[in-house]
Amino acid sequence: MASVRARVSLRVGKQSHIDAELVSFHGLATEKEHVALIFNKADEQTLPLVRMHSECLTGDVFHSSRCDCGEQLDETIEKMAIEGGVLLYLRQEGRGIGLYNKIDAYRLQSEGMNTYEANQHLGFPDDLRDFKEAAQMLKALNIPAVRLITNNPKKVRELGEHGIEIQEVIGTHVHLKAGNEAYLKAKATVGHHHIKLDDHD
Repeated sequence: MASVRARVSLRVGKQSHIDAELVSFHGLATEKEHVALIFNKADEQTLPLVRMHSECLTGDVFHSSRCDCGEQLDETIEKMAIEGGVLLYLRQEGRGIGLYNKIDAYRLQSEGMNTYEANQHLGFPDDLRDFKEAAQMLKALNIPAVRLITNNPKKVRELGEHGIEIQEVIGTHVHLKAGNEAYLKAKATVGHHHIKLDDHD
């Protein structure tokens, strides 16, 4: 299932020339163009660090103040540049509802709804993401067991249900900033993410 591999050099924050291997996949059921970034030959490690990061154009690229996605992504890359790891970048924007629907949800959040209420108002569940293909990607890379970087119990549960052994769960920092406190509170109280808002950078 793993297809083409290509070397890339990344720049994150003050760090530049972070080397990684970019891997594409074929045969995924949804035909979405998910990719893996492998740092320091982590696919050859017995128990690599792994993060499943769902695409967030507004946070990852435009550094939106509404979420913490871009900061979590940068934190992960910086950690993996040192320790090695596998970053699965999953094309499921807006917890699976897509970019345009997420923009609609932003408007509703501006009117007072939290991120989950906004999705529900638009007719979607709290979280449409499916991590089965992430498990398939890991299996294609011959990675049966991982140390998973996440604050989200859904990711831990679903990755385990799809046959990946999770030996350790490692949380990310809490990236509290102007504009995202309500979002983080909703993730903690509604999504049950392991977030302590008094434990932030």
